Amino acid sequence: MKTSFKKIMMVTIMLLSITINAQIKNAKTETFKVYGNCGMCKTTIEKSGNSKKTAKVDWNQETQMATITYDTKKTTSDEILKKIALSGYDSDKFLAPDDVYNNLHGCCQYDRVAKTPVKEVKSEMAATDNHSNHGNHEALTEMNNQKENQLKLVFDNYFKLKDALITSDGTAAASQSSALVTAINSVQMDKLEMDVHMVWMKVVNLIKEDAEHIADTKDIKHQRDHFMSLSKDIYSLLKVSKYDTTVYFQFCPMANGGKGANWLSKENEIKNPYYGSMMLSCGKTVETIK
Repeated sequence: MKTSFKKIMMVTIMLLSITINAQIKNAKTETFKVYGNCGMCKTTIEKSGNSKKTAKVDWNQETQMATITYDTKKTTSDEILKKIALSGYDSDKFLAPDDVYNNLHGCCQYDRVAKTPVKEVKSEMAATDNHSNHGNHEALTEMNNQKENQLKLVFDNYFKLKDALITSDGTAAASQSSALVTAINSVQMDKLEMDVHMVWMKVVNLIKEDAEHIADTKDIKHQRDHFMSLSKDIYSLLKVSKYDTTVYFQFCPMANGGKGANWLSKENEIKNPYYGSMMLSCGKTVETIK
């Protein structure tokens, strides 16, 4: 009986592979162990890994094996497995973030086996690329640039907001913070590297809330109050992200009622966003982020 079942499964997988290969160009099919329990798990696993004309995932609840077919010029099996991990499901290669796993429905919380946290893995294609395959190289370069640039607008608008606070211009600060909210909303989480994604998930609601508060008022004091907590979370995000220039983490001991407060700047010269011209040079650089 078991032998017959295995034969049926093999035939099913072969037929599925033939059908999918006809839809996906440059198709390659691989199978991986992905842990889960039920039909809800199947829906989530497949939805998170599927991408129209690029990748197709079929997960078998009984065997806990995922059959993944993908366009080798546009993605890799590692990228697909990381997307699945981001939805809460471990594989033998990648471990889902603890907070995402903990938020799964009770019936979906499988017994965890994988022990190694997800890390960004360099594409095997990049390692084996040669000058005779420029198409693959360009596609991978574009994918990597998307990942690196996902948060650039967030950081750029933060710095513009900081500059508006330095000049004590509540109207400009509100406008720049509105642009920051737009940048936050435009981030595509599935294109973030895993370590960046994990921090992003922790801070995104916090930075958005602070940015919205600043955008909704022209009261410079209220804006500066929210800029303190905004700066703290932007710092956490920038520490794990790539930015195109050196950034300085600076500190004013007088801000926040004498408790002190930090901010980020692209210039080492102190220009205090909490007091502006009143105490423009109050503070010091406490960390250089390259």
